[in-house]
Amino acid sequence: MPDLAVPGLRPAMVSGAGLAGASRFMRASATVVAEADGRGGTRLAVLRGESPLLLRRTGPRGAGGMTVHLVGGAAGPLRGDDLRLDIEVGPGAVLEMLSVAASLALPGRPGPPSRLAITATVAAGGTLRWLPEPLIAAAGCDHIAVTRVEVADGGALLWRDDLVCGRHGEASGAVRADTTIRYAGVTLYRHELAVGPAAPGWDGAAVLGGGRAVGTLVAAGSGLPEPGVAGPNAAVMPLAGPGMLATAVGADIREVQAALDPLCRRSAFRCGSRPA
Repeated sequence: MPDLAVPGLRPAMVSGAGLAGASRFMRASATVVAEADGRGGTRLAVLRGESPLLLRRTGPRGAGGMTVHLVGGAAGPLRGDDLRLDIEVGPGAVLEMLSVAASLALPGRPGPPSRLAITATVAAGGTLRWLPEPLIAAAGCDHIAVTRVEVADGGALLWRDDLVCGRHGEASGAVRADTTIRYAGVTLYRHELAVGPAAPGWDGAAVLGGGRAVGTLVAAGSGLPEPGVAGPNAAVMPLAGPGMLATAVGADIREVQAALDPLCRRSAFRCGSRPA
């Protein structure tokens, strides 16, 4: 479906009352469905997005996989925006999802928190690699990220999330990240992190310990990375199931990437798109 949005413009969401009732907030959704093509590869049965959640197929990628990039078609998310991304990986399909640049959560006009809800399902024999660029919590933002992932028995997952608390020289905005990953019907990983002015103590020793960036990497299923993380503020832990969690905190995103990127490269279902 062609996308007629002009990059950089934030179209109003018009209500039934007409232009006078237009909302200043944006609602958008995107969907990607990957299926085996019957020839040892992967095809995209559905690839649909709305600004700012624009999806672009960027070609096949090794071992029969397909790569899709998330392209920011507008600034934000801004306060009040409501965004949704649905991902489905079928049996035998391999999908890698990347983004062309970091996401920047911005304050915008007064209103409710911006929200991004991601749901993903991976069937038995399917593989999903979610490896976006970091989310940056600009000063004054108020953003909620809700992630729900279901992996069937026999599926494989590599899920990466990085967060930078504020741009250079500024305070962190408010971000709450709520993530649940289930494998074979059982919760494998559940975590909630809140940073910024609405989360007292977030930069204390019990949370980020003064760090300005944090990253997590969850692997589930077969082909888990070999254990071992470089860096003094990083750890790798087995999960109660066929899974592994790695987490790193740093003064900036470079320290986090130095700790977690090698684990991506050592996974059996490689995520070689990140810099070596």
